[in-house]
Amino acid sequence: MTPHNEAKKEDIADIVLMPGDPLRAKYIAENFLTDYKLINSVRNMFGYTGYYNGKRVTVFASGMGMPSMGIYSYELYKFYDVKSIIRLGSCGAYSPDLNIFDTILVNNSYTEGNFALGLEGVNCHLAKADAELNEKLKATANKENIKLIEGDVLCSEVFDYYVKDLNALINRFPKDLNIIGAEMESFALFYTSKYLNKKAACLLTVVDSHYKKQEISAEEREKSLNSMIRIALESL
Repeated sequence: MTPHNEAKKEDIADIVLMPGDPLRAKYIAENFLTDYKLINSVRNMFGYTGYYNGKRVTVFASGMGMPSMGIYSYELYKFYDVKSIIRLGSCGAYSPDLNIFDTILVNNSYTEGNFALGLEGVNCHLAKADAELNEKLKATANKENIKLIEGDVLCSEVFDYYVKDLNALINRFPKDLNIIGAEMESFALFYTSKYLNKKAACLLTVVDSHYKKQEISAEEREKSLNSMIRIALESL
């Protein structure tokens, strides 16, 4: 147990699917898992452990932003012996080629923030997904006939809709990266996984676009992200 997680060590599987929204964790458990049980409700950050096709798996919410992801991923890796975490998130599109509900597999996460500096005094702004885990997710997507788009993302400390000059932000992106979307948690997950010698990956569903007038409701965000959920679960 930790100050943020009331689960016993044996309550949590060695692989965790990690949506940001606690209600999305609840949705995954109720609609995809069997014999599941609620193993954490501290701060309403719901965690469930159950079975998918006989494979034991935990679904645990991370909350929003790098600090929250940093806390939960660190504790799951460090104190609960979790080996792999797959983030299941939503993102905004920074590529005109992307449409609502496209599924992204993240290769690199770039941040302008100082998460790494705060954690271990390192001036690092780029973190990579685990290559082996990504290969498994790609193979599963191919098997399930789900289109998967690979690319890099911005992991922001602010919701990009509120940024004063979004074009200026985009112009600051490193030119050697293929940043096609923006979200708020993946860098903390990737960096923490490497810091603790664990594995991490991130699947994202596009829910809005910088280039196109396409948006979905909060309820649709919660329930209409089934392609990435299927990829993650079938990869187990």
